[in-house]
Amino acid sequence: MKRFFSDLNPTVRGFLVIAVIAAVIVALSLESTLTALFLLARIAMLLAIAFFVYLVWRERRADIATWSQRARVTFYGSALLIVADLLAWSFVRRYALDDFAFVVVLLCGGFAMWRVWRDQRTYS
Repeated sequence: MKRFFSDLNPTVRGFLVIAVIAAVIVALSLESTLTALFLLARIAMLLAIAFFVYLVWRERRADIATWSQRARVTFYGSALLIVADLLAWSFVRRYALDDFAFVVVLLCGGFAMWRVWRDQRTYS
């Protein structure tokens, strides 16, 4: 039996593991526990993203301090808009139009940040 699993295609073996986990969840009626774990994982992912952004900001804050007032306000305002967009998308019940609006706001905020960064780093 051990040789059977070691010779099995890794993809099929992975799907079998997923199927066993799903069967255990359904058999023991652990759907509410799974929902709670998913919510905790979602919060942990948002915290991980926030920590990464903080580390990048801390490394570059001296460069950002030399920018003009307008560029800093635009850059930080876009960052706050993206954070609010991520929080709203994560914790509010969504429909198809909400997902579209999330992507549009995310792209607009990201473009504004990129444009300010590029303008401040271009020397002409």
